Amino acid sequence: MDAADNSTPEVAATMDCEGGADSFQKVKSKKSQKRKRAAAEAEMESEDAVAPKRPQFPPISGDKLTGGVDELRKIPVPSHRYTPLKENWLKIFTPIVENLQLQVRFNLKTRNVEIKTCKETQDIGALTKAADFVKAFILGFQVEDALALIRLDELFLETFDVTDVKPLKGDHLSRAIGRIAGKGGKTKFTIENVTKTRIVLADTKVHILGSFQNIKMARTAICNLILGSPPSKVYGNIRAVASRAAERF
Repeated sequence: MDAADNSTPEVAATMDCEGGADSFQKVKSKKSQKRKRAAAEAEMESEDAVAPKRPQFPPISGDKLTGGVDELRKIPVPSHRYTPLKENWLKIFTPIVENLQLQVRFNLKTRNVEIKTCKETQDIGALTKAADFVKAFILGFQVEDALALIRLDELFLETFDVTDVKPLKGDHLSRAIGRIAGKGGKTKFTIENVTKTRIVLADTKVHILGSFQNIKMARTAICNLILGSPPSKVYGNIRAVASRAAERF
């Protein structure tokens, strides 16, 4: 009995050792863990580096952008511009219809130029460009100058009154307008050439066509002339500002 009892703990011990040997797990070295981690990070970086594919959407026509509803713009025409409009109608009509794919007509009853979108209109900003083009011509600009509003995006129209700068009346107002125009229009042409703008003097109204920066330069020069500065001083100031702007760009 004693022998049998002594043998049982030894057998149990050996069984425990065998079971313990099976249950032990091999401990991985830190170097191999670092290598695997670095490899996983490299894979993730390569996945991030590959740019996801952009979704490709077909272009939407202007008809769908407006929801299938035709838009209309009306530009009133004063009586003194009827004859120039009639003479230059073909030059105005052609770019609006052929280039911008719009419909245009002159309504004799309401005396308005009406511009309308249609199914062929692709550019959503075409209507605004056409309206600005017609408006510029009606204000007194040449068709060739006004046409730049259709071809270029960064051109604007600005209008102000001489009396907005200084409340002048009678002969004082006439002299101020004369200073802006100059002898034979010399001062106006000089300002236009230096600032790369187009200026129209219509009674006490001044209309300027050009880019934002150039309009600012021309407006400053005209305001100085209205306030009484001599043209020679204004020319010098404009040339200095224009040369600075050219160096900057």
